[in-house]
Amino acid sequence: MDADGGNPQNLTNNPNWDVDPSWSSDGQQIAFESNRDGFPEIYVMDADGGNPQNLTNNPASDVNPSWSSDGQQIAFESKRDGNNEIYVMNTDGSNPQNLTNNPNWDGVPSWSPDSRRIAFGSSRDGNSEIYVMNADGSDQKRLTNNPAGDGVPSWSPDGQQIAFESKRDGNWEVFVMNTDGGNPQNLTNNPAVDGYPSWSPDGQQIAFVPDRDGNWEIYVMNADGSDQQNLTNNPAWDSNPSWSPE
Repeated sequence: MDADGGNPQNLTNNPNWDVDPSWSSDGQQIAFESNRDGFPEIYVMDADGGNPQNLTNNPASDVNPSWSSDGQQIAFESKRDGNNEIYVMNTDGSNPQNLTNNPNWDGVPSWSPDSRRIAFGSSRDGNSEIYVMNADGSDQKRLTNNPAGDGVPSWSPDGQQIAFESKRDGNWEVFVMNTDGGNPQNLTNNPAVDGYPSWSPDGQQIAFVPDRDGNWEIYVMNADGSDQQNLTNNPAWDSNPSWSPE
């Protein structure tokens, strides 16, 4: 859809589910997750929905693709080693590599703007927290440390902040923090569930998903949490926004 919610178009039009879109840095392609081959896989298609291709082709669950800012790799979450791990592969699906290699859940990767680091969620400390690591999987560090649960990180375009969802105030809200985990701030502060943040390319806005209207909708707000607006306003389920690079 357009950034103001207008002109929504169905790109996949498939009897199976297609979710979790992630734009390429040049805006020419979209990676997404689909179970059209019987199990969740990572696909890529042209930005108009044409030429869909299966990149992973693995009977394990491959989900949550995230395109690197330099356009060279796609990070994703996979269960091919028995539990959910963060993998990275070339944009043609070749050379998949396990970056986390941890017996607990690791998932929902988000690249830094310089493609040198990846933020992700992990349950290795007993509950979901936000971690960060180098793009080769080295130097994994915990950023949050909250017993309530933190997840779904999204890196700001200037590289200075990470938006994420957190239950630390009693229900899921969209927070933002510095990239070292400092100065967490609640942006949504609403009794409904708010989650799945996605930064605009200019860093001025954040798209997110609340259920405050009785079902999941796509909202947008300024980066400081002000001026929250419903973009979709549809009785069906709308979720997992991803902003095009232009």
